[in-house]
Amino acid sequence: MRRRARDRRTRGTGPAAGDRDPWRYRWAVLGIATFTQAAAGFFVQGIGALGIHLQRDLDLSTAQLGMLVSASQLVPLVGLLVAGELLDRYNERWVVGIGACVVAVALGAGSAAPGYVPLLCVLLVVGAGYSTVQPGGSKSVASWFDTSRRGFAMGVRQAGLPLGAALASAVLPLLAEAHGWRATLVAGGFVALLGAGVFMGGYRRPPSVPSTLSGSSASPPLPAPPLPAPPLKEPSAPLSARLADRLRLLRTPSMAKIVLSGTTLISVQYAVGVLTVLHLHEAASVGAGTAALVLVAAQGAGVVGRIALAVRSDRSRSGRHGTIALCMVGVVAGMLVLMTPLGRSPALACGVLVWLGFFGYGWYGPWVAYVTESAPAGRTGFTLGLAMSGNQVAIVLMPPALGLLRDLTGSFTVVWGLLSALTVAALAVTARADRRRRHGPPGGGGLPDAAGARPPASSAASHRPD
Repeated sequence: MRRRARDRRTRGTGPAAGDRDPWRYRWAVLGIATFTQAAAGFFVQGIGALGIHLQRDLDLSTAQLGMLVSASQLVPLVGLLVAGELLDRYNERWVVGIGACVVAVALGAGSAAPGYVPLLCVLLVVGAGYSTVQPGGSKSVASWFDTSRRGFAMGVRQAGLPLGAALASAVLPLLAEAHGWRATLVAGGFVALLGAGVFMGGYRRPPSVPSTLSGSSASPPLPAPPLPAPPLKEPSAPLSARLADRLRLLRTPSMAKIVLSGTTLISVQYAVGVLTVLHLHEAASVGAGTAALVLVAAQGAGVVGRIALAVRSDRSRSGRHGTIALCMVGVVAGMLVLMTPLGRSPALACGVLVWLGFFGYGWYGPWVAYVTESAPAGRTGFTLGLAMSGNQVAIVLMPPALGLLRDLTGSFTVVWGLLSALTVAALAVTARADRRRRHGPPGGGGLPDAAGARPPASSAASHRPD
Protein backbone atom coordinates (compact mmCIF):
# COMPACT_ATOMS: atom_id res chain seq x y z
CA MET A 1 0.00 0.00 0.00
CA ARG A 2 2.82 2.40 0.89
CA ARG A 3 4.54 1.64 -2.37
CA ARG A 4 1.38 2.25 -4.39
CA ALA A 5 0.77 5.53 -2.56
CA ARG A 6 4.36 6.59 -3.20
CA ASP A 7 3.99 5.72 -6.89
CA ARG A 8 0.90 7.89 -7.13
CA ARG A 9 2.71 10.81 -5.53
CA THR A 10 5.59 10.36 -7.95
CA ARG A 11 3.29 10.42 -10.94
CA GLY A 12 1.38 13.44 -9.66
CA THR A 13 -1.89 12.17 -11.12
CA GLY A 14 -5.23 11.00 -9.84
CA PRO A 15 -6.62 11.69 -6.37
CA ALA A 16 -4.84 12.01 -3.08
CA ALA A 17 -2.27 9.40 -2.17
CA GLY A 18 -4.32 7.94 0.66
CA ASP A 19 -7.25 6.82 -1.51
CA ARG A 20 -7.68 3.04 -1.63
CA ASP A 21 -9.33 3.10 -5.07
CA PRO A 22 -8.06 5.96 -7.27
CA TRP A 23 -10.64 5.26 -9.99
CA ARG A 24 -13.46 6.43 -7.75
CA TYR A 25 -12.25 9.95 -8.49
CA ARG A 26 -13.79 9.56 -11.94
CA TRP A 27 -17.14 10.70 -10.52
CA ALA A 28 -15.56 13.86 -9.15
CA VAL A 29 -14.00 14.51 -12.57
CA LEU A 30 -17.39 14.00 -14.20
CA GLY A 31 -19.01 16.51 -11.85
CA ILE A 32 -16.21 19.04 -12.34
CA ALA A 33 -16.32 18.79 -16.15
CA THR A 34 -20.13 19.06 -16.17
CA PHE A 35 -20.12 22.13 -13.94
CA THR A 36 -17.42 23.84 -16.00
CA GLN A 37 -19.35 23.16 -19.21
CA ALA A 38 -22.50 24.70 -17.73
CA ALA A 39 -20.63 27.68 -16.30
CA ALA A 40 -18.61 28.54 -19.42
CA GLY A 41 -21.66 28.41 -21.69
CA PHE A 42 -24.04 30.09 -19.26
CA PHE A 43 -24.33 33.49 -20.94
CA VAL A 44 -24.03 32.43 -24.58
CA GLN A 45 -26.66 29.73 -24.18
CA GLY A 46 -28.98 32.23 -22.49
CA ILE A 47 -29.03 34.72 -25.37
CA GLY A 48 -32.17 33.15 -26.79
CA ALA A 49 -34.07 33.85 -23.57
CA LEU A 50 -32.88 37.47 -23.76
CA GLY A 51 -34.18 37.83 -27.31
CA ILE A 52 -37.15 40.07 -26.47
CA HIS A 53 -35.08 42.31 -24.17
CA LEU A 54 -32.18 42.64 -26.64
CA GLN A 55 -34.50 43.36 -29.56
CA ARG A 56 -36.24 46.04 -27.51
CA ASP A 57 -33.18 47.71 -25.96
CA LEU A 58 -30.83 47.51 -28.94
CA ASP A 59 -33.48 47.72 -31.69
CA LEU A 60 -32.44 44.41 -33.31
CA SER A 61 -33.99 42.31 -36.05
CA THR A 62 -34.25 38.53 -35.72
CA ALA A 63 -31.23 38.16 -38.02
CA GLN A 64 -29.16 40.51 -35.83
CA LEU A 65 -30.16 38.50 -32.78
CA GLY A 66 -28.94 35.38 -34.55
CA MET A 67 -25.65 37.15 -35.28
CA LEU A 68 -25.05 37.56 -31.54
CA VAL A 69 -25.17 33.79 -31.19
CA SER A 70 -22.95 33.30 -34.23
CA ALA A 71 -20.37 35.84 -33.02
CA SER A 72 -19.46 33.70 -30.01
CA GLN A 73 -19.12 30.67 -32.29
CA LEU A 74 -17.07 32.22 -35.12
CA VAL A 75 -13.59 31.99 -33.63
CA PRO A 76 -14.05 28.31 -32.66
CA LEU A 77 -14.08 27.47 -36.38
CA VAL A 78 -10.30 27.62 -36.07
CA GLY A 79 -10.05 27.72 -32.29
CA LEU A 80 -11.35 24.18 -31.86
CA LEU A 81 -8.56 22.83 -34.06
CA VAL A 82 -5.98 24.80 -32.08
CA ALA A 83 -7.55 23.64 -28.82
CA GLY A 84 -7.43 20.04 -30.03
CA GLU A 85 -3.72 20.31 -30.73
CA LEU A 86 -3.10 21.90 -27.33
CA LEU A 87 -5.08 19.15 -25.60
CA ASP A 88 -2.93 16.48 -27.25
CA ARG A 89 0.19 18.24 -25.98
CA TYR A 90 -0.67 19.71 -22.57
CA ASN A 91 -2.69 18.95 -19.47
CA GLU A 92 -6.44 19.52 -19.89
CA ARG A 93 -6.52 21.30 -16.53
CA TRP A 94 -4.68 24.35 -17.83
CA VAL A 95 -6.04 24.39 -21.38
CA VAL A 96 -9.67 24.33 -20.22
CA GLY A 97 -9.12 26.51 -17.16
CA ILE A 98 -7.36 29.30 -19.02
CA GLY A 99 -10.01 29.22 -21.76
CA ALA A 100 -12.80 29.60 -19.21
CA CYS A 101 -10.92 32.53 -17.65
CA VAL A 102 -10.84 34.24 -21.06
CA VAL A 103 -14.62 33.82 -21.26
CA ALA A 104 -15.02 35.39 -17.81
CA VAL A 105 -12.76 38.39 -18.49
CA ALA A 106 -14.35 39.10 -21.88
CA LEU A 107 -17.88 39.07 -20.48
CA GLY A 108 -16.88 41.31 -17.60
CA ALA A 109 -15.34 43.82 -20.01
CA GLY A 110 -18.34 43.47 -22.31
CA SER A 111 -20.68 44.85 -19.66
CA ALA A 112 -19.32 48.27 -20.65
CA ALA A 113 -20.03 47.74 -24.36
CA PRO A 114 -21.84 50.85 -25.70
CA GLY A 115 -23.99 49.04 -28.24
CA TYR A 116 -24.61 46.20 -30.68
CA VAL A 117 -21.35 46.17 -32.66
CA PRO A 118 -19.04 46.31 -29.59
CA LEU A 119 -21.15 43.50 -28.07
CA LEU A 120 -20.48 41.42 -31.19
CA CYS A 121 -16.74 42.00 -30.75
CA VAL A 122 -16.89 40.94 -27.11
CA LEU A 123 -18.62 37.71 -28.06
CA LEU A 124 -15.86 36.97 -30.58
CA VAL A 125 -13.37 36.95 -27.69
CA VAL A 126 -15.76 34.83 -25.62
CA GLY A 127 -15.77 32.30 -28.45
CA ALA A 128 -11.96 32.14 -28.44
CA GLY A 129 -11.93 31.15 -24.77
CA TYR A 130 -14.87 28.78 -25.10
CA SER A 131 -13.05 26.85 -27.86
CA THR A 132 -11.12 24.90 -25.22
CA VAL A 133 -14.04 23.93 -23.00
CA GLN A 134 -15.99 21.55 -25.25
CA PRO A 135 -13.15 19.31 -26.51
CA GLY A 136 -11.17 19.64 -23.27
CA GLY A 137 -14.04 18.59 -21.04
CA SER A 138 -14.95 15.74 -23.39
CA LYS A 139 -11.38 14.43 -23.44
CA SER A 140 -11.06 14.67 -19.66
CA VAL A 141 -14.17 12.53 -19.16
CA ALA A 142 -13.24 10.04 -21.90
CA SER A 143 -9.88 9.44 -20.23
CA TRP A 144 -11.53 8.32 -16.97
CA PHE A 145 -14.31 6.05 -18.33
CA ASP A 146 -14.07 2.87 -20.41
CA THR A 147 -16.38 2.17 -23.34
CA SER A 148 -18.98 0.31 -21.26
CA ARG A 149 -19.79 3.52 -19.34
CA ARG A 150 -18.47 6.23 -21.64
CA GLY A 151 -21.83 6.97 -23.24
CA PHE A 152 -23.45 7.56 -19.85
CA ALA A 153 -20.51 9.68 -18.67
CA MET A 154 -20.52 11.77 -21.86
CA GLY A 155 -24.27 12.19 -21.57
CA VAL A 156 -23.98 13.53 -18.03
CA ARG A 157 -21.09 15.81 -18.95
CA GLN A 158 -22.76 17.12 -22.10
CA ALA A 159 -25.93 17.71 -20.08
CA GLY A 160 -24.00 20.65 -18.63
CA LEU A 161 -24.76 22.68 -21.76
CA PRO A 162 -28.59 22.52 -21.62
CA LEU A 163 -28.40 22.66 -17.82
CA GLY A 164 -26.48 25.94 -18.00
CA ALA A 165 -28.85 27.12 -20.72
CA ALA A 166 -31.91 26.29 -18.60
CA LEU A 167 -30.51 28.14 -15.59
CA ALA A 168 -29.57 31.10 -17.79
CA SER A 169 -33.04 31.14 -19.36
CA ALA A 170 -34.59 31.24 -15.89
CA VAL A 171 -32.25 33.87 -14.37
CA LEU A 172 -31.03 36.19 -17.12
CA PRO A 173 -34.44 37.55 -18.27
CA LEU A 174 -35.27 38.48 -14.67
CA LEU A 175 -31.87 40.12 -14.27
CA ALA A 176 -32.27 42.01 -17.55
CA GLU A 177 -35.73 43.21 -16.54
CA ALA A 178 -34.49 44.47 -13.19
CA HIS A 179 -31.02 45.84 -14.04
CA GLY A 180 -30.68 45.89 -17.84
CA TRP A 181 -28.89 43.63 -20.31
CA ARG A 182 -25.41 44.74 -19.18
CA ALA A 183 -25.94 43.10 -15.80
CA THR A 184 -26.42 39.75 -17.55
CA LEU A 185 -22.85 39.92 -18.90
CA VAL A 186 -21.48 40.58 -15.42
CA ALA A 187 -23.39 37.56 -14.11
CA GLY A 188 -22.18 35.42 -17.00
CA GLY A 189 -18.57 36.44 -16.39
CA PHE A 190 -18.80 35.60 -12.70
CA VAL A 191 -20.26 32.15 -13.41
CA ALA A 192 -17.58 31.41 -16.04
CA LEU A 193 -14.83 32.44 -13.60
CA LEU A 194 -16.28 30.10 -10.98
CA GLY A 195 -16.22 27.26 -13.52
CA ALA A 196 -12.57 27.98 -14.36
CA GLY A 197 -11.58 27.89 -10.70
CA VAL A 198 -13.38 24.60 -10.07
CA PHE A 199 -11.74 22.91 -13.07
CA MET A 200 -8.21 24.11 -12.37
CA GLY A 201 -8.54 23.31 -8.69
CA GLY A 202 -10.21 19.91 -8.95
CA TYR A 203 -9.31 18.16 -12.20
CA ARG A 204 -6.68 15.41 -12.19
CA ARG A 205 -5.50 13.08 -14.91
CA PRO A 206 -6.15 9.33 -14.49
CA PRO A 207 -3.57 7.54 -12.34
CA SER A 208 -2.46 5.32 -15.23
CA VAL A 209 -1.22 8.29 -17.28
CA PRO A 210 2.16 9.71 -16.19
CA SER A 211 2.22 13.48 -15.98
CA THR A 212 5.48 13.54 -17.94
CA LEU A 213 3.66 12.28 -21.03
CA SER A 214 1.70 15.47 -21.47
CA GLY A 215 1.48 14.95 -25.19
CA SER A 216 -0.03 11.49 -25.03
CA SER A 217 -3.68 10.55 -25.22
CA ALA A 218 -5.21 10.07 -21.78
CA SER A 219 -7.78 7.56 -23.04
CA PRO A 220 -7.52 3.90 -22.02
CA PRO A 221 -7.15 1.30 -24.79
CA LEU A 222 -10.36 0.97 -26.81
CA PRO A 223 -11.73 -2.45 -27.77
CA ALA A 224 -13.33 -1.10 -30.95
CA PRO A 225 -11.23 -0.22 -34.02
CA PRO A 226 -10.57 3.52 -34.31
CA LEU A 227 -10.05 5.64 -37.39
CA PRO A 228 -6.72 4.90 -39.07
CA ALA A 229 -4.03 7.31 -37.99
CA PRO A 230 -1.95 8.71 -40.83
CA PRO A 231 1.77 8.70 -40.04
CA LEU A 232 2.63 11.64 -37.85
CA LYS A 233 4.71 14.30 -39.53
CA GLU A 234 7.94 15.26 -37.88
CA PRO A 235 7.74 18.49 -35.81
CA SER A 236 10.23 19.99 -38.26
CA ALA A 237 7.85 19.43 -41.22
CA PRO A 238 6.11 22.51 -42.64
CA LEU A 239 2.95 23.55 -40.83
CA SER A 240 0.89 23.10 -44.01
CA ALA A 241 2.06 19.50 -44.33
CA ARG A 242 1.22 18.70 -40.73
CA LEU A 243 -2.21 20.29 -41.07
CA ALA A 244 -2.95 18.40 -44.29
CA ASP A 245 -1.86 15.21 -42.54
CA ARG A 246 -4.46 15.72 -39.83
CA LEU A 247 -7.25 16.91 -42.13
CA ARG A 248 -7.07 13.59 -43.99
CA LEU A 249 -9.31 12.32 -41.20
CA LEU A 250 -12.18 14.14 -42.95
CA ARG A 251 -12.08 11.62 -45.81
CA THR A 252 -12.82 8.60 -43.62
CA PRO A 253 -16.40 7.21 -43.71
CA SER A 254 -16.91 7.45 -39.95
CA MET A 255 -15.87 11.10 -39.88
CA ALA A 256 -18.24 11.87 -42.76
CA LYS A 257 -21.12 10.42 -40.71
CA ILE A 258 -19.98 12.40 -37.70
CA VAL A 259 -19.89 15.70 -39.57
CA LEU A 260 -23.20 15.22 -41.41
CA SER A 261 -25.20 14.21 -38.35
CA GLY A 262 -23.50 16.78 -36.14
CA THR A 263 -24.04 19.79 -38.39
CA THR A 264 -27.74 19.07 -38.96
CA LEU A 265 -28.57 18.35 -35.33
CA ILE A 266 -26.58 21.30 -33.99
CA SER A 267 -28.60 23.51 -36.36
CA VAL A 268 -31.81 22.20 -34.80
CA GLN A 269 -30.38 22.67 -31.30
CA TYR A 270 -29.56 26.33 -31.87
CA ALA A 271 -32.85 26.94 -33.63
CA VAL A 272 -34.66 25.65 -30.53
CA GLY A 273 -32.52 27.84 -28.29
CA VAL A 274 -32.91 31.03 -30.34
CA LEU A 275 -36.43 30.69 -31.78
CA THR A 276 -38.50 28.99 -29.06
CA VAL A 277 -39.42 32.21 -27.23
CA LEU A 278 -40.03 34.11 -30.47
CA HIS A 279 -42.15 31.33 -32.01
CA LEU A 280 -44.33 30.99 -28.95
CA HIS A 281 -44.68 34.75 -28.52
CA GLU A 282 -45.37 35.63 -32.15
CA ALA A 283 -46.94 32.51 -33.69
CA ALA A 284 -48.78 31.01 -30.70
CA SER A 285 -49.57 34.27 -28.82
CA VAL A 286 -47.88 33.10 -25.61
CA GLY A 287 -46.73 35.77 -23.14
CA ALA A 288 -43.01 36.54 -22.98
CA GLY A 289 -42.63 35.24 -19.41
CA THR A 290 -44.43 31.97 -20.15
CA ALA A 291 -42.47 31.51 -23.37
CA ALA A 292 -39.20 31.87 -21.44
CA LEU A 293 -40.39 29.22 -18.98
CA VAL A 294 -41.14 26.87 -21.88
CA LEU A 295 -37.58 27.39 -23.11
CA VAL A 296 -36.37 26.45 -19.63
CA ALA A 297 -38.51 23.30 -19.81
CA ALA A 298 -37.19 22.46 -23.29
CA GLN A 299 -33.60 22.82 -22.10
CA GLY A 300 -34.42 20.78 -19.01
CA ALA A 301 -35.74 18.07 -21.32
CA GLY A 302 -32.42 18.34 -23.13
CA VAL A 303 -30.59 17.59 -19.87
CA VAL A 304 -32.69 14.45 -19.43
CA GLY A 305 -32.22 13.58 -23.11
CA ARG A 306 -28.46 13.82 -23.03
CA ILE A 307 -28.28 11.35 -20.17
CA ALA A 308 -31.09 8.97 -21.18
CA LEU A 309 -30.07 8.77 -24.83
CA ALA A 310 -26.42 8.29 -23.90
CA VAL A 311 -27.36 5.38 -21.63
CA ARG A 312 -29.37 3.94 -24.51
CA SER A 313 -26.31 4.19 -26.76
CA ASP A 314 -24.31 2.17 -24.19
CA ARG A 315 -26.87 -0.65 -24.19
CA SER A 316 -28.53 -0.59 -27.61
CA ARG A 317 -27.46 -3.08 -30.26
CA SER A 318 -27.64 -0.27 -32.80
CA GLY A 319 -24.83 1.52 -30.94
CA ARG A 320 -23.99 5.21 -30.80
CA HIS A 321 -24.95 6.16 -34.33
CA GLY A 322 -28.26 4.29 -34.11
CA THR A 323 -29.19 6.54 -31.20
CA ILE A 324 -28.10 9.61 -33.15
CA ALA A 325 -30.33 8.51 -36.06
CA LEU A 326 -33.25 8.13 -33.62
CA CYS A 327 -32.71 11.76 -32.56
CA MET A 328 -32.80 12.87 -36.19
CA VAL A 329 -36.14 11.12 -36.69
CA GLY A 330 -37.48 12.66 -33.47
CA VAL A 331 -36.61 16.24 -34.40
CA VAL A 332 -38.09 15.89 -37.88
CA ALA A 333 -41.37 14.63 -36.40
CA GLY A 334 -41.52 17.60 -34.00
CA MET A 335 -40.74 20.22 -36.62
CA LEU A 336 -43.34 18.80 -39.01
CA VAL A 337 -45.98 19.39 -36.32
CA LEU A 338 -44.82 23.00 -35.87
CA MET A 339 -45.23 23.55 -39.61
CA THR A 340 -48.96 22.72 -39.46
CA PRO A 341 -51.74 24.87 -37.91
CA LEU A 342 -51.23 22.80 -34.75
CA GLY A 343 -47.96 24.72 -34.29
CA ARG A 344 -50.00 27.84 -33.51
CA SER A 345 -51.87 26.16 -30.66
CA PRO A 346 -50.25 27.40 -27.41
CA ALA A 347 -50.49 24.12 -25.50
CA LEU A 348 -49.44 21.88 -28.38
CA ALA A 349 -46.62 24.20 -29.49
CA CYS A 350 -45.23 24.21 -25.95
CA GLY A 351 -45.32 20.41 -25.81
CA VAL A 352 -43.66 20.01 -29.20
CA LEU A 353 -40.86 22.42 -28.32
CA VAL A 354 -40.16 20.46 -25.15
CA TRP A 355 -40.05 17.32 -27.35
CA LEU A 356 -37.57 19.08 -29.61
CA GLY A 357 -35.53 19.98 -26.54
CA PHE A 358 -35.26 16.29 -25.60
CA PHE A 359 -34.05 15.11 -29.02
CA GLY A 360 -32.58 18.38 -30.29
CA TYR A 361 -30.23 18.64 -27.31
CA GLY A 362 -30.08 14.98 -26.28
CA TRP A 363 -28.15 13.74 -29.33
CA TYR A 364 -24.89 15.34 -28.22
CA GLY A 365 -23.84 12.84 -25.55
CA PRO A 366 -23.92 9.79 -27.87
CA TRP A 367 -22.36 11.87 -30.64
CA VAL A 368 -19.33 12.93 -28.57
CA ALA A 369 -18.87 9.35 -27.33
CA TYR A 370 -18.95 8.22 -30.97
CA VAL A 371 -16.27 10.77 -31.87
CA THR A 372 -13.93 9.80 -29.01
CA GLU A 373 -14.24 6.10 -29.83
CA SER A 374 -13.52 6.77 -33.51
CA ALA A 375 -10.39 8.81 -32.79
CA PRO A 376 -6.95 7.42 -33.70
CA ALA A 377 -4.60 6.72 -30.83
CA GLY A 378 -2.96 9.91 -29.64
CA ARG A 379 -5.35 12.09 -31.68
CA THR A 380 -8.38 12.29 -29.39
CA GLY A 381 -8.07 16.02 -28.82
CA PHE A 382 -7.56 16.89 -32.48
CA THR A 383 -10.37 14.57 -33.63
CA LEU A 384 -12.78 16.18 -31.19
CA GLY A 385 -11.67 19.62 -32.33
CA LEU A 386 -12.05 18.67 -35.99
CA ALA A 387 -15.55 17.21 -35.52
CA MET A 388 -16.68 20.16 -33.42
CA SER A 389 -15.27 22.57 -36.00
CA GLY A 390 -17.69 21.05 -38.50
CA ASN A 391 -20.49 21.83 -36.08
CA GLN A 392 -19.19 25.38 -35.73
CA VAL A 393 -19.80 26.05 -39.41
CA ALA A 394 -23.49 25.33 -38.86
CA ILE A 395 -23.56 27.27 -35.58
CA VAL A 396 -22.09 30.35 -37.26
CA LEU A 397 -24.22 30.24 -40.39
CA MET A 398 -27.60 28.92 -39.28
CA PRO A 399 -28.82 31.31 -36.52
CA PRO A 400 -28.52 34.49 -38.64
CA ALA A 401 -29.66 32.63 -41.78
CA LEU A 402 -32.76 31.29 -40.03
CA GLY A 403 -33.42 34.70 -38.51
CA LEU A 404 -33.11 36.36 -41.90
CA LEU A 405 -35.42 33.75 -43.41
CA ARG A 406 -37.97 34.50 -40.70
CA ASP A 407 -37.64 38.26 -41.32
CA LEU A 408 -38.06 37.91 -45.10
CA THR A 409 -40.99 35.48 -45.06
CA GLY A 410 -42.70 36.61 -41.87
CA SER A 411 -43.28 32.96 -40.97
CA PHE A 412 -41.63 30.29 -38.84
CA THR A 413 -43.02 27.53 -41.09
CA VAL A 414 -40.29 28.01 -43.70
CA VAL A 415 -37.63 27.90 -40.99
CA TRP A 416 -38.82 24.60 -39.53
CA GLY A 417 -39.31 23.25 -43.05
CA LEU A 418 -35.72 24.01 -44.06
CA LEU A 419 -34.34 22.34 -40.95
CA SER A 420 -36.55 19.29 -41.53
CA ALA A 421 -35.36 18.94 -45.12
CA LEU A 422 -31.68 19.19 -44.11
CA THR A 423 -32.12 16.59 -41.36
CA VAL A 424 -33.95 14.14 -43.64
CA ALA A 425 -31.24 14.53 -46.29
CA ALA A 426 -28.45 13.87 -43.76
CA LEU A 427 -30.32 10.85 -42.38
CA ALA A 428 -30.76 9.41 -45.87
CA VAL A 429 -27.10 9.89 -46.80
CA THR A 430 -25.76 8.28 -43.62
CA ALA A 431 -28.25 5.39 -43.85
CA ARG A 432 -27.21 4.73 -47.46
CA ALA A 433 -23.54 4.78 -46.46
CA ASP A 434 -24.28 2.25 -43.70
CA ARG A 435 -26.02 -0.07 -46.16
CA ARG A 436 -23.08 0.09 -48.58
CA ARG A 437 -20.66 -0.69 -45.77
CA ARG A 438 -22.67 -3.67 -44.53
CA HIS A 439 -23.33 -5.22 -47.95
CA GLY A 440 -20.19 -4.22 -49.80
CA PRO A 441 -17.22 -6.48 -50.49
CA PRO A 442 -14.86 -7.29 -47.59
CA GLY A 443 -12.55 -4.38 -46.96
CA GLY A 444 -14.34 -2.20 -49.48
CA GLY A 445 -17.07 -0.69 -47.37
CA GLY A 446 -14.99 1.59 -45.26
CA LEU A 447 -14.17 1.39 -41.59
CA PRO A 448 -16.14 -0.66 -39.10
CA ASP A 449 -18.51 1.47 -37.07
CA ALA A 450 -16.29 1.81 -34.05
CA ALA A 451 -19.06 3.13 -31.87
CA GLY A 452 -21.77 0.88 -33.24
CA ALA A 453 -20.36 -2.40 -32.09
CA ARG A 454 -20.72 -3.44 -28.50
CA PRO A 455 -17.65 -5.60 -27.80
CA PRO A 456 -16.75 -6.51 -24.24
CA ALA A 457 -14.74 -3.97 -22.29
CA SER A 458 -11.01 -4.37 -22.48
CA SER A 459 -9.18 -6.04 -19.65
CA ALA A 460 -7.11 -2.88 -19.17
CA ALA A 461 -10.19 -1.09 -17.94
CA SER A 462 -12.16 -3.94 -16.39
CA HIS A 463 -10.72 -3.35 -12.93
CA ARG A 464 -12.55 -0.04 -12.56
CA PRO A 465 -15.44 -0.23 -10.11
CA ASP A 466 -19.01 0.82 -10.77
